[in-house]
Order: sequence, then structure tokens, then C-alpha cells
Amino acid sequence: MFQIIWIVIVGAVLGVIAKMILPGKQDIPIWLTVLCGIVGALLGNWIASGLGVRHTGGIDWIRHLLQLIGALVVVAAGSAVWPRVRGGGNAASRT
Repeated sequence: MFQIIWIVIVGAVLGVIAKMILPGKQDIPIWLTVLCGIVGALLGNWIASGLGVRHTGGIDWIRHLLQLIGALVVVAAGSAVWPRVRGGGNAASRT
């Protein structure tokens, strides 16, 4: 149970940081921000494992950076897709 809570907290932090770093407004709900942060963290962990830097001595700065990059990518993708899923979209897509 504690691990699930930790995953949600990490996802929320990474998602919010990614939204703050990305330019413009990411008009996605908080639950999607958390979900994108979780997926980004998993993606970063997967890449860190592939590079052999997932478990190192001390703080895993490279893994954390890869998690943040993953969250940036997933939040950007989620904010691009979310308006179409909701049925909104932009004026250019309606012409």
C-alpha cells in the first residue's frame, strides 16, 4: 500500500514540475498530470535500466533526470491529445 502512495506522490511531483517547465498552458486535469508523471517516471526508470544507471551509490541523479525528461515528454503528449479526447480541439482542426 505504501508503494502505491509513493508512486502517486512521485507522479504528482514529476507531472507538476513538467507542467511548470513546458512552455504555454497545459490544459489537462490534475489526475492526468499525475498519470503522465507516473508514466514518465516508469519511462525514465526503463531508460536508466537500459543505460545501467538505475541503481548507483548515493542519489540517482541521472535516473531522476531521465524520469523528469520522461514526464516532460508524456505531459506534452498528454496535453496535445487531451483536447481531442474531450471533444474540444482547436479551430484549425475543425476546418
